Amino acid sequence: MVLELYLDLLSQPCRAIYIFAKKNRIPFEMRTVELLKGQHLSDAFAQVNPLKKVPALKDGDFILTESVAILLYLTRKYQVPDYWYPQDLQARARVDEYLAWQHTALRRNCLRALWHKVMLPVFLGEPVPPQTLAATLSELDVTLQLLEDKFLQNKTFLAGAHISLADLVAITELMHPVGAGCQVFEGRPKLDAWRQRVEAALGKDLFQEAHEVILKAKDSPPADPTIKQKMMPGVLAMIR
Repeated sequence: MVLELYLDLLSQPCRAIYIFAKKNRIPFEMRTVELLKGQHLSDAFAQVNPLKKVPALKDGDFILTESVAILLYLTRKYQVPDYWYPQDLQARARVDEYLAWQHTALRRNCLRALWHKVMLPVFLGEPVPPQTLAATLSELDVTLQLLEDKFLQNKTFLAGAHISLADLVAITELMHPVGAGCQVFEGRPKLDAWRQRVEAALGKDLFQEAHEVILKAKDSPPADPTIKQKMMPGVLAMIR
């Protein structure tokens, strides 16, 4: 059976999985689950993922529902180049270190930036106090500095001389605030040079294809009231 990936490219971990599968020519069928239409909250999707979140992978009767676990599964099932998740113990540990850190750091703050700057006021019609937005962007700036100082340092990529899963996950996270209009690379030449290397390694056409949706996020039309009612509790829990 063909591998099925349940994705919405509005989601940063979905973009990472999509790019990884495409870049490594892993055959799959994409099952689009539109977050802004509340399709992830449907009973039908709950049969795939009771957590009602994307991404999800279905490989025959096997279902996997966490993005990092999905990426690692794909690296182990398919013969992808070693640099994605190196066999070398310490190089692999560097990738693991970043993947463990980013969930509650870069991912959290990039997600909050998008929702506080665009999705809440534009899509859901919920004003965000200026002081809340300012605090969110300040927290993002601190996290970007940590990304540079702790993980990138003076290396070519986050885990060393070659691109890895760490870089793929990081760049897709950073495109969230970019989609909200934040100039995350401005005044950060080291981080901007890294971004250019990552884009080149992934392929600019594939990178643009995967990020087309998020770059148009600020143009999202207002949500239907029924969708807003369904989504608000989950959204508020996610970004607080």
